[in-house]
Formats: sequence, structure tokens, C-alpha cells
Amino acid sequence: MKGVILCAGFGTRMRPLTYTGAKHLLPVANKPIIEYALEALAAAGIKDIGLVVGGPTRDQIMEAVEDGSRFGVQTTYIAQESPRGLAHAVSMCREFVGDSRFVVYLGDNIIHGGITEFVRAFDETRSAQILVAQVEDPRPFGVADTRDGRVVRLIEKPKTKEINRAIVGVYAFTSEIFDAADRIQPSARGELEITDALQRLVEDGKLVTAIEVSSWWADTGRPEDVLEVNRRLLHDLAPNIECVTGGDWDAVGPISVGAGTKIHESKIRGPVIIGRDCEIEGCYIGPYTSISDGCVLRDTEIEFSILLPGVQISDMPLRIDSSLIGARSRLDRSETPARTLRFLMGSDSEIRL
Repeated sequence: MKGVILCAGFGTRMRPLTYTGAKHLLPVANKPIIEYALEALAAAGIKDIGLVVGGPTRDQIMEAVEDGSRFGVQTTYIAQESPRGLAHAVSMCREFVGDSRFVVYLGDNIIHGGITEFVRAFDETRSAQILVAQVEDPRPFGVADTRDGRVVRLIEKPKTKEINRAIVGVYAFTSEIFDAADRIQPSARGELEITDALQRLVEDGKLVTAIEVSSWWADTGRPEDVLEVNRRLLHDLAPNIECVTGGDWDAVGPISVGAGTKIHESKIRGPVIIGRDCEIEGCYIGPYTSISDGCVLRDTEIEFSILLPGVQISDMPLRIDSSLIGARSRLDRSETPARTLRFLMGSDSEIRL
């Protein structure tokens, strides 16, 4: 069995962060999103993985993942020059997949608890299979109408809430999906939809089954989604303080701190994860905050936020909350006082307050 990770999108909903970097490399709990997909496939026993890459982020993803050996997998890169829908991206994998069965994982999704049971069920049925989750508002998603676990109809972005089983970003296919994808037309938004290809299988009388997510699932397509996933992952954080120099700092709750980090005269209220070689002085770091490697914070209060590598923040007049701050950005105080602070900053930004 082979695996396919789709990571060729432009991440328009995550701008300005994605103007300079791939959304699949944004960190949650200090780990790039795409690594959760790689680890989930590897844990399910899938070691031969193709990554569909394209656009300006292609080289970034290839550099980050390399040959996959540090994840215990072997990677092949498949070029998609322009994003034309999920069914088109899957079709690009025809040569890589051959006659093998394969699992498709959307590279910006996180499935808590992994996909091992999903893959085990696919081993038993050996027919197309989708992962679904019940949602309050299914209209932004593709949805599946099921009868006793069998899919009878699929709709992309329904106009009503009648069917509330959203299709999660993990699919299992045989090579039959390629013929089905060849026989569909672009949707109203000009894309080849995977739901249409699956619907074609259903209409051909092929078995398509739906498996419900056992824990939680998240699509990290928007800034608020990334912050919420970060919160959920940090909720399960295992305390781990490798080596900290400095002194007079107080910590409560689960804390993880990387080697080489210096903390002085600060309060940290977990769950919080701090990367390597950071400097924290005179700060309050509140719950559900992830601070990447090489960040410098002085005289600052922050919580429920994510800092990418190399961020520098000093002398903030108010607490920073619910913020995503891009790599190497700088924040410091100006003469004019502010009343509230909330940021979505792209890489290399600099703001004075």
C-alpha cells in the first residue's frame, strides 16, 4: 500500500503568512503541519509516500521533508503545475501508484489519534473508503450521505445542513479512482472535485464506505483553525525541559522547553511549548502558546498564540492574545500607547507600537 500527501495549494486563506512560506510548514505545537501527516501514514505502516507539490512552495516542502528518512518513510515528489482540484491532484499520482492501493492525506489536515484503524478497515474491504466527521455546519465541506456505512451520495459544499457528515481529508482508493476522475467535468468553481469522482464510483455500483473519525479532526486552512489546533495539541503536551539557563522564573502546568533556551524573571503558565535557543526575560507566557526556535521576548505578556522562528518582541504595553506572528518578525513599543493588540503578521514584518 502506498501513501499520497497533497500539498500543492497556495494557502490563500492564510495570507499574509503564506506569501513567503508554505501553509503546510506552519508550526502547530512547534511542529510543521505536514509532519503530522507523514507520521500518521508511517504509524499506519505506509512507508512509500508520494507528495504532490507545486507553485512557489514546492522547493520549501522538498527541502523540509527531503527523502523522508527521518520520518521512517521514502518520499517521491510529484509535480502539479497548477492547482485544478483534488481529483486532478490524485490523477497526477497515477504513475507513482500503479496498481497499488493507496491512501490520500490532505497535507493541511490533522487527524488526532492517527489513521491506523482507517487503514486497517481499508485492508479488509479493499474498496474505496472515506473518513467522515459530524459537523454543525457542513456547508463549507464536501459531505457524504450514507446508509449503514455505505456511501450513497456525495455533495461538494451543500447549500443546506441536511447532510452533516463532512468528508475529512483522508481517502483510501484502488486504481479505479483514476478512471472515475477521467470521466468528470470541472465544477462551477472550475475544479475537478474528488467528491464528483467518488460519486462516479457510486453510480458505477462500486462500494464506497465511510468511517467516522474516532477522536477529532481539523483542517488548518484559516488562522483561527491553526490557533485552535495548537490549543488542542498543547492540551496533551508532555512536560519536557531539556536545559534552561537563567533564574527566578516560575512555571505552572505542562511546559516543554528546548535546549539552549534562557529564561529569567518570568512566569510561564502551561500548557506552553518553547523551542531551542530562545531568550525569555521579564515575561508572562500564558496557556496554549507555542514559541519556535530562536525567539527573543522581553517585558512581554502573551497567550494563546504562535510565534514562528526568530521572532523578537519587547516592551509590549498590553498582552498579546490569539496571534500568529511570522518568522523573524519584530515587535517593540513606540511612544503612542495602544488599547488592544491582535496580529496576523507575515514573515520579516516589523511593527512598532
